[in-house]
Amino acid sequence: MRHLNSGRKLNRTSAHRKALLRNLVTSLIEHEQVKTTDAKAKELRRVADRMVSLGKRGTLAARRRAASFIRKRAVVTKLFEEVATRFRDRPGGYTRIVKIGPRHGDAAPMSVIELTDRGESSKAEADKKRERRARRVQKKEEQAQRTPTGAPA
Repeated sequence: MRHLNSGRKLNRTSAHRKALLRNLVTSLIEHEQVKTTDAKAKELRRVADRMVSLGKRGTLAARRRAASFIRKRAVVTKLFEEVATRFRDRPGGYTRIVKIGPRHGDAAPMSVIELTDRGESSKAEADKKRERRARRVQKKEEQAQRTPTGAPA
């Protein structure tokens, strides 16, 4: 029986699992969005919410605990200065998991885990992406209008 044994094993040794979660948390805070499998996302949510809670605490001890888990010093700084201030008034639920369907290669269920209040930089990136896509579509439409149908290009 698995009484009081919480957490998923993810078919890895404990050291590998810890390294995986450390890398995922670092990437999540750095990029504010990570695409991974459902099981990893659900396990990552537990750890990431704890890291954001440490960031909200803001003490030196909390910063050291976060730095002992997160791989990059710049990401720890971002956690304590940017991410924690965004979630200052929120009592919990700092991450969101969105299922995106099966992976092409092995049909593993995939999902995107992201911070619920994403920063201005990620919104700006999304806006830039939308503008590039709109320009690309507009350019294709102009090319289609220039070349008559049936004539060789």
